[in-house]
Amino acid sequence: MLCKKLKDKIFIFIIKIRNHFFGEIILEPRSKITHEKSLIKKKEPDASSDFQHLLPISSDAFIKKLDNWSIQYKYFEHVPLRTVNESKSVQDMFLNAKQGGGHIKNLFLRDHKKNNILIVAHQDALIDLKKLQFKIDTGRLSFGSSDRLMEHLGVFPGAVTPFSMINGVHKNVSLFMDLSLKNYKKVYMHPLVNDRTLEITIENLEMFFKKINVIPQWIKL
Repeated sequence: MLCKKLKDKIFIFIIKIRNHFFGEIILEPRSKITHEKSLIKKKEPDASSDFQHLLPISSDAFIKKLDNWSIQYKYFEHVPLRTVNESKSVQDMFLNAKQGGGHIKNLFLRDHKKNNILIVAHQDALIDLKKLQFKIDTGRLSFGSSDRLMEHLGVFPGAVTPFSMINGVHKNVSLFMDLSLKNYKKVYMHPLVNDRTLEITIENLEMFFKKINVIPQWIKL
C-alpha cells in the first residue's frame, strides 16, 4: 500500500516537472480512448459495392463483361437493399408492373444431397419449399448458408441475382426461373452487389445466359 502511494507521488512529481518546462499534458481517460478505438474498427463486409473487391468477380468487372458482350441494360445506383421490402421502397425509380417492369426475389437453396439451386421468382410469389422440391424434382430443400453462397455464387447475402450464375456455372448450380417473368418488358436485378440495379430485357438476359453456357429451366411457380 505504501509502495503504491510512493509511486503515485513520484509520478505526480514527474508530471509537475514536465509541465513546468514543456507545458501541460492532458491525459485522456482510458474509457474515452477505448471508445474512440471502437469507432475506427473496420466495417464488416457486406453486399454493397464498397466490398466488391472481395468477390471472385467484382461488379465493375461484371458490368464491363456485359459491355464487351454487347448486352444492353440500364444502370441504377441506390442505397443497399437487403430484402424485398427494402427493394420496394425504391421501386418508384423503376418501371412498375403496369408499365411492364418485373421485380424479382432470389432463393439460394440446397437439397439433402448437397445439390445447389438458384430460384428466381417474381418478388410477390409465394414459395412453399415442400411443394417446390417436387416441382423441380429434387430432395428436401433448405436455404444455403452465407459461406456456401459465397463459395458457389460469389456474392454476399443480399446480392443474390441471376447474374451470379457467372460464378454458379462453374459450381454446378442449377437455375430455375419463374415463367411469369417472361410477361414483363424489363426485369430488374443486382449486378453482384446490392446498391446497384440493372434493368434488362428477358432477351438480353437470355443472351447473358448463353454467353456463360447456362440453360435456365423456366417453371411455373
